Amino acid sequence: MKWNSDLYTKKHAFVFNYGESLVELLAPEKEERILDLGCGTGELTQQISQLCKDVVGMDKSAEMVKKAKREFPEVEFLVGNAADFKFSEKFDAIFSNATLHWVTDYQSAVKCMYDNLLPAGRIVIEFGGKGNVQSIVNKLKEALQKRGYENEAKMNPWYFPSIGEYSTELEKIGFKVSYAEHYDRPTKLADKETGIKDWIMMFGKVFFADVSKDDIEEIAQEVQTDLQSKLFYDDNWFADYKRIRIIAKKE
Repeated sequence: MKWNSDLYTKKHAFVFNYGESLVELLAPEKEERILDLGCGTGELTQQISQLCKDVVGMDKSAEMVKKAKREFPEVEFLVGNAADFKFSEKFDAIFSNATLHWVTDYQSAVKCMYDNLLPAGRIVIEFGGKGNVQSIVNKLKEALQKRGYENEAKMNPWYFPSIGEYSTELEKIGFKVSYAEHYDRPTKLADKETGIKDWIMMFGKVFFADVSKDDIEEIAQEVQTDLQSKLFYDDNWFADYKRIRIIAKKE
């Protein structure tokens, strides 16, 4: 999927804004080398770079990495796959915000994180958990199916596990999980007129590869209209986010 990095920073800055508290949980130390896995446009990578000796930002999206390099030229960024990466110099910590739910080959991602950490290295991660954006996705699939897009309606591009599921995968490979939380985080969207439509055009594009342009617009509007009573309150649109936060140590 090709990402629109400008739409991301203009209307979906909540992704990295919410990640600031995760940086606090990471608590980088001066002498550490840290990987920001799924760095997006680099805002959090840049924050981490102020706190430690060495940080690398990696993202699968060339568009995101290009923008990150332009905005933060003093930080190292590269294009890479969270399920298939290897560094010659290992890391003290791996940080990941709002990325790992995109990695459906999650077992390979867990192994890569483990293999690229120094002994006693840690991961500090947050991503979509069980039930994440379920209201939006259910309505989107209904609208696709209604118009005959059966294959698109059956798609499942994300991995939204429970704490138990993901902790088990981490422990299987050799991590010790010290902290795990699954919590609701209703997320205020930037535009009170087009909030849900903007979210769909940013994060739901994967469903629309073979959908006509007219149908895309109609579907996005229908989903937003259908969710008005549930996700529009306090004079704003909110996405029904559910997140997982985990800290684990390599043993």
